[in-house]
Amino acid sequence: MLNIGCHLSSSKGFLAMGQEAMRLNANTFQFFTRNPRGSKAKEINPEDARMLGELLTGNNFAPLLAHAPYTLNPCSAEERTREFALLTMVDDLKRMEYLPNNMYNFHPGSHVGQGIEVGIGLIQDTLNQILTPEQSTIVLLETMSGKGSEVGSTFEELKQIIDGIELNNQVGVCLDTCHVHDAGYDIVNNLNGVLEQFDNIIGLERLRAIHLNDSMNPLGSRKDRHEKIGKGYIGFEAMAGIINHPALRKLPFYLETPNEPEGYAEEISLLRSLYNE
Repeated sequence: MLNIGCHLSSSKGFLAMGQEAMRLNANTFQFFTRNPRGSKAKEINPEDARMLGELLTGNNFAPLLAHAPYTLNPCSAEERTREFALLTMVDDLKRMEYLPNNMYNFHPGSHVGQGIEVGIGLIQDTLNQILTPEQSTIVLLETMSGKGSEVGSTFEELKQIIDGIELNNQVGVCLDTCHVHDAGYDIVNNLNGVLEQFDNIIGLERLRAIHLNDSMNPLGSRKDRHEKIGKGYIGFEAMAGIINHPALRKLPFYLETPNEPEGYAEEISLLRSLYNE
């Protein structure tokens, strides 16, 4: 079965997200842990979390993916900004234990002129402070498009971050198809080669999730503009190849395309039709 879902609003609570996912014919979903452009987090209702857990188990959902807010920058030049990222991530991981054994994704950040090595070191410092042996949540570094001073647009940079993390058994990678395409990895014409490169540098066992997005911009543009499935430079044929690739087909896929819920339902139906059971 294709494990696929989309990004859902958490404003109505955990169980409501699970019910919405089922209405859209999804068997997983992604959600923001808090305001994506701020810091405010909704108080968790333990009973709401328990009921979602029952729904997920009873309907064979794949792992969920929580997304950290965009405002986090653990490798900022400003100490106050780095402290905000650290405290937010600590709180998010505590909150994730209401939904154990799922995943938490974040953008590694931007070094804002300090240089890639300094940026990587600061990200490592943050992860070494927030990860604990007891947590059930796997933390994912997202592949980035390389715009501005972003860290994590190459597999080598992600590997370097991971190598400096003490509890790196609790760290994986979320591959965003739009981002890697815009970063210059040719997943349209050479998916096998890109995955071989990923395996040689990071290891495919680290790849835990896929953000499935088309791109508004050509290969190597370093722009990061998501497009609806099949409407961009990646296209239907490449998307079908991605969801059916032997190294990827059992992973959970999360849509972040520019859609409303009914548009997501159409994309989920389309992708299910392209999947070879």
